[in-house]
Order: sequence, then C-alpha cells, then structure tokens
Amino acid sequence: MLHDPNHLYIFDTTLRDGEQVPGCQLTTSEKVEIAKDLERLGVDIIEAGFPVSSPGDFQSVVELSKAVNDVMICALTRANKNDIDVAAEALKYAKRPRIHTGIGSSDMHIQYKFNSTREEILERAVAAVKHAKSYVEDVEFYAEDAGRADLQFLAKMIEAVIGAGATVVNIPDTNGYCLPDQYGAKIKYLKENVKNIDQAIISAHCHNDLGLATANSIAAIQNGARQVECTINGIGERAGNTSLEEVAMILKVHNQAFGNVSSNIDSKMFTYISRKVSEMMNMPVQPNKAIVGRNAFAHSSGIHQDGFLKHRENYEIIRPEDVGLEEADIILTARSGRHALKHHLERLGYHLDKDSLADTYQRFLVLADAKKDICDDDLLTLVENN
Repeated sequence: MLHDPNHLYIFDTTLRDGEQVPGCQLTTSEKVEIAKDLERLGVDIIEAGFPVSSPGDFQSVVELSKAVNDVMICALTRANKNDIDVAAEALKYAKRPRIHTGIGSSDMHIQYKFNSTREEILERAVAAVKHAKSYVEDVEFYAEDAGRADLQFLAKMIEAVIGAGATVVNIPDTNGYCLPDQYGAKIKYLKENVKNIDQAIISAHCHNDLGLATANSIAAIQNGARQVECTINGIGERAGNTSLEEVAMILKVHNQAFGNVSSNIDSKMFTYISRKVSEMMNMPVQPNKAIVGRNAFAHSSGIHQDGFLKHRENYEIIRPEDVGLEEADIILTARSGRHALKHHLERLGYHLDKDSLADTYQRFLVLADAKKDICDDDLLTLVENN
C-alpha cells in the first residue's frame, strides 16, 4: 500500500471503542449523524463497530458505509473466520472498506486469555489476515497488548502479518501501561527490525489508564507511526482513549518538531463536535480538559488576566478561534485584578476614570468574596451605584 510519509492518518474510533463506555450507547441514526460530522472534520478512517457483537453494531456498519463517501469505513473483528465473514458482509456498501482483525501479542494474553502458545497465535494471526484479505484490499492487524509484549516476538508477528497482506499494523498499548519513551522505542524497534515494515503503516492505539495516551501517541509519531487511533474528547473504556483534538493541536502548535507531518483535520470544528458527542453520548467533558474543556480558554487569576490582556500570547499558545470558540473568557472572581474589571466594564460600554475604577474595584472585591459567579448584571449594579 502506497502512503504519504508526511500524512498522519486519523483513525477515529469514537463510534466503536468510545461507544463501549457504559451508558454511552448510540442508535444507528445517531451514529450516522456523528459519522457525517467526522467526515467533515477530516478524519481518514471511521471504525464503525464490531459487527459480530450485536445486530445493532452490524446494522450501524451497514448504514455508516452507505452514509459517508470520502472516509474509509472500518469494522473490527477477532482473529476468527466467522467474525471476518460477518464484518465483510456488513461492509458490502462501503466505498472504501477496511477489516481490522487481530489477536493478543503479550505472553500474558497468550497464556491467560487464549491458553495458547506463541506458535499457535502466529498461525491464527496470519490465517486471519489472509482471510480478511480475500474480502478487502485494506486489512489492519492489531497486536493486542503490544505495550507489554516481548519485542522480538512482536517484531516476528508484525513481519508475518505484513507478509500475509496487512496494510496497517496496529501496536496497541491496550492497558495504558507504557511510558512515552518505552512506547516510542517499541515503534522505533519495529521500524528498524521488521524487514517488510515499509509495506505497511504503523498505527498507535493508546489507552489513558496512567494519563499517558496522548503522550504515547505523540512518541509513536516521532518514531515513525503514521496513523493514530483516537476518539473525540478521549472517551473510551476505563480511563479512555487518545484524544483526537489533543493530537491534532499538538501537531499544529509544534509543527516544526514533526517535520512536514500533518493531518486533514479542521480544528475549527472541535468545540462543536466535542459538545455534540458529549451531549449525545451522555458523557460530560471535565472543565479543565485540554482544547475542549469549558475552562481551556478561561483566565481567572489576576496576574494571568493582566498579562493576557496586555498580550494574548503571554498566556495562550492556541487561539480560541482555531478550535471553534469566539474568544477567550476573562472570568471575574475575587482573584481578578483591576485590568480584568476594566476590560469587562468597557465591554459593557463604561469607561471609568482612574479614581472611579479604583472605588468600583474595591466594591467589586467585596461582592466577589461573597458571590461565586459575577455576571454582567452585577457589574451594571456596581457602576450604577457608584
């Protein structure tokens, strides 16, 4: 498979891994609605579901395949013939179908999950890829729990599945175990020790159990991975998946550090799609969540507010407009300074002289100590009682 070494493929699994969270299940029509937004966002691949797992998941893959045109639709399977047959059937309307099959690669999974041996697991992996390849050109293989797998065996497995026809090899840190330097070194080792690695794209699929999913995905890109598997708002099982918006904005802010690597993501859609996914999946976004949390562009400390109002870049490395917000918030609290109060009064049309501002500020502090949220009506009352 020919691929652009400077293009980072964004593989969105919001509708598969993200939707596995208890209480987050979507109807097929809701999935279609989000899929169309993901297509507009610029993702390259949408993992639409796990067709063999339920009739609803099967139907979702069918309907998503019909609904989108430019994005590849991917269906997940285990490494067995029936899973793959069912996935191929669900993908029959996809313009660009992909089957995502795989099996455990760590000795822990081989022994305790599959009660098998390395040799048997290799045979099953190769057979699954060959079977998937008989249906679709684009086959992705996941080496589950690669984060804890023996490096030499992992390299042997990856070489074997590429030889069998895999076009993408997914190196999942299934349990969010790795440190960024460990995960990056794992990707680098595969780049340097798998003879046919240039025939496939390396994909990073990281979980956030230790809060390192984004950091690990970035380490993977720096070491040669060219696909990242992620979700809107970082939703997913347990502590979640890599956050799509974080990866995209890191690439944007640090573009020099990645050479010419870029994605097709339209970051101006982030606020909109984050809120939509949060609402539809009943998953609130924590206020201090990077990029899309409601406090991500809110300044409440007086020192920060003063510096921000003098020169935005003093305290912001991303413009709110770049992620679909109109402007940053200067939040008025008892920690706010005169500069922030003056800013809000002028926004409301009041231009006070130095003495009037000083007097209003003292009364503002008394109010702010007593009241958690200061709104425009409070400011109007302060000025009119001056």
